[in-house]
Amino acid sequence: MSGHSKWSTIKRKKGAIDAARGRIWTKVLKEITIAARGGGGDPGGNPRLRRAIDLAKTNNVPSDNIARAIKKGTGELEGVSYEELTYEGVGPDGVLFVLDVVTDNRNRTAAEIRKVFDKHGGQLGSGGSAAWAFEEKGVIRLAAERATEEQLFEVAVGAGAEDLQRVSDQWVITTPRDDLDAVRAALERAGIEVGDARLEKIAKTPKTISGGSAETLMSLSEALEEHDDVQNVFSDFELSDDALAVLEEGA
Repeated sequence: MSGHSKWSTIKRKKGAIDAARGRIWTKVLKEITIAARGGGGDPGGNPRLRRAIDLAKTNNVPSDNIARAIKKGTGELEGVSYEELTYEGVGPDGVLFVLDVVTDNRNRTAAEIRKVFDKHGGQLGSGGSAAWAFEEKGVIRLAAERATEEQLFEVAVGAGAEDLQRVSDQWVITTPRDDLDAVRAALERAGIEVGDARLEKIAKTPKTISGGSAETLMSLSEALEEHDDVQNVFSDFELSDDALAVLEEGA
């Protein structure tokens, strides 16, 4: 498992801070609205919506908020007209970034994201400047105590998963993009509770970063994630073992 993925796991443990400020709820509810708009309000026939609802429940979003977000997506309630965009950029040391963005004002968002890159020694790029370095995969995470390695190997790999790794107190399962929901369903049929399932852009050739560059890149990543219009941040750097050790001490 890459150093960047380990860092992501550590950050998720610290997610209560963001949740307390409402940032996670805002992002999840936007995803629910977008998913319902694109595929309808029935999670049984809309895998993206089901994943979004499950993520909302994992983050303790109230059911009423979820229902309103779905109705905004289907047009039953009036809501903001969101647009889905992909932004690409380059950070220090040539590290590449791809951002999933949901906004109601692309000009404002582009200006603000450009400012974040500039402040951290990077720059917002044009379409195609970074996406080539990534491939989209399904990623499933669950608490380590929910299943043994043998159980997961039999069920998940048997259903099409490509990789299984233990990262701290979690299992992380990687699947081909189109097999995410099938693997998840197989786990659920086996009575294995899934904590999180989503599509992520995985770097094809990660760069290992340490020292001052690691701190700068973490700061850039976190600043991008804190922007209200940025749903997901993907980058092609891994933290060295030394940089990870420092991060874990502060977690």
